[in-house]
Amino acid sequence: MFADGATPGKVKTWCYNKANLDYTKGKLLQYVDALSLSLSRTDAKFLDTWVLARLKELFQNATSDAELDAQLRSNKVILFLHLIGLDNTGHSYRPHSREYMDNIQVVDGIVREAENLINEFYNDQNTSFVFTADHGMSAIGNHGDGDPDNTRTPLIAWGRGIRGPLPDSTPSSHDSYSKSWGLGKLLRRDVEQADLAALMASLIGIDWPVNSVGVLPDVDPTQPGYLFPGLGEESLARLAFVNAKVITQQYTAKHELKKARVFNYKPFVALEGADATKNQPYRLANLTNIENFIQAEDWRAARLASAELIRMGLDGLHYLQTYDRLLIRGIVTFAYLGWAVYVSLYVLRPLDFAERQEAPRTVYVHVTAMITLIGFWIIFTLQHAPSMFYVYIAFPCYFWHQILLQAMAGLYVPHHISFLNLLVSVCMALVATEAMMIAYTHRFIWSICFICVGFVWPATWPHLILKQHFLLASVWGFLCLSAAVFPILPVQRSESLPAILMGGFLILACGGVSAIWILNDVERVKGKKSRQTLASLFNIQAALMVSIMIITASSVRNLQGKRGLPFPNQVLGWIVPVVSSVLAFASRVSHHTPFSVFLAYFLGFGPWFVILSISVEGLFYVAYSSVLVIWVVVESTVRLGRLPSAASVTEESKVGFFGAGK
Repeated sequence: MFADGATPGKVKTWCYNKANLDYTKGKLLQYVDALSLSLSRTDAKFLDTWVLARLKELFQNATSDAELDAQLRSNKVILFLHLIGLDNTGHSYRPHSREYMDNIQVVDGIVREAENLINEFYNDQNTSFVFTADHGMSAIGNHGDGDPDNTRTPLIAWGRGIRGPLPDSTPSSHDSYSKSWGLGKLLRRDVEQADLAALMASLIGIDWPVNSVGVLPDVDPTQPGYLFPGLGEESLARLAFVNAKVITQQYTAKHELKKARVFNYKPFVALEGADATKNQPYRLANLTNIENFIQAEDWRAARLASAELIRMGLDGLHYLQTYDRLLIRGIVTFAYLGWAVYVSLYVLRPLDFAERQEAPRTVYVHVTAMITLIGFWIIFTLQHAPSMFYVYIAFPCYFWHQILLQAMAGLYVPHHISFLNLLVSVCMALVATEAMMIAYTHRFIWSICFICVGFVWPATWPHLILKQHFLLASVWGFLCLSAAVFPILPVQRSESLPAILMGGFLILACGGVSAIWILNDVERVKGKKSRQTLASLFNIQAALMVSIMIITASSVRNLQGKRGLPFPNQVLGWIVPVVSSVLAFASRVSHHTPFSVFLAYFLGFGPWFVILSISVEGLFYVAYSSVLVIWVVVESTVRLGRLPSAASVTEESKVGFFGAGK
């Protein structure tokens, strides 16, 4: 990662084997670790102690290798120690586990010993130390799921060129998050992660990275920085000026590129507006002003001007990076609305009322859609747009193409159609679409939808129909209520083997009970041979379900016991679900009825909802599938119209993705 793209021979790397990343089981150590604890077996801590061992080996080799010794003692050397064990332990056991706390102690010891090794080797106190992390972690061992702890990373710097601790400010620099650290008397000075590159480049005196958007913490004189005050105001002012030039140059390069490619480009006024006194853009005029402050030895003014130019430069970079945001939002909005209207066509059903279709009209729709798609593609090509833009625009073109095709057919509507009912249908479709959009961030909306479909809709049935099918309506309401539980459950859940196995047992139980009724129906409709064929299929799928439950239970116990994942489990964990799924699709259609097909799919995908679950996902699968089946029965039995079925289809399609929070 660090050597790729660097000057040949500039970066030397050592890395453990990929096999060592299997941290699900213990590993034998060949040495005593940094804490002088004789560990016969360990887990991901091995990846950290391995790094310390390589550092010791490096310094030891330098005592007998003059060339290596000279390289290590040359100026501007960076030693990068990547302690990835904590990350792996957090993913495996979660941050508040005993294993994670043990790993923290190991890392503490490694940092302490690494500092001693470096100081002993160089013996000059000219080393700067920076301790940080590339990301944080949520309570369940994830990063990237939106939890604030994902982006909370430590930054501790000490050594040559770094200032000492400062007393806390008034008002306090601490908040509720850091009060528990026991460091309330010391100043907390947060920075952006990108600022590390600027800080490290300043400490060792090298050119700043070309694409760095970091800001040296010492640029703004109104805030305490990280560098040692003994460097002097002049050095800090010149460093701030370098920082401003780096950010401005990045903006200038992106500005010129965007200007050359984008039609009707609108520049960032704060930097591109003309300075009347100097007849040049503001960004160049501001650089000139900073140079004048430095020549006049007004160091504070130079730093303040640099800080302001950096702020505007970062705003300009953000402006350029999000320049196409309006276009993307427009495409996504039209695509989503197109999808929603496309689904609503199953409510309005214009083709059901069409008396004829005009061929010329459909040709116009085809031509318009094609011209629109190709036109956008040409514009994207001329503007060198990202490749994904070509894909984005295809979705709204397809959806609206299909909508217009049916709309043309729907222009011929008989006079007996109730436009009031049509208006109600459209309004309900819009309400359902809005509810789905809100449900992306407020998942309880799915529960409300289930309750409405399960209880409010049956209440609108004619009294006679409701009385005749009261049992069916009761089952429908109960299943909808059961499915409504899952969207309101916490998304972050702990692993629960009993819940996983309970889901597997329910899949088997529901499949077994359903098979009795379905096979009788198959024999009545298709004959005894079809019954025997499907019975064999269902038995095989049930056996595969039992197998995957045994494999999952064995895997969980082995992982929890740190014995690793046995090789047979690894192989069978793939083979069993794949075979079960393939069987569902490979079975002969001639033997099936609609419900037997559904049962084959239900049992076929069941193993995936066991081996990939961590908790109640299997239970959700049962509730979700049951609602689908009973919904079909309700529609075929009650036959009250298509509006409820369309609403149910729309809701079910979304709940299938987001109902269990996965």
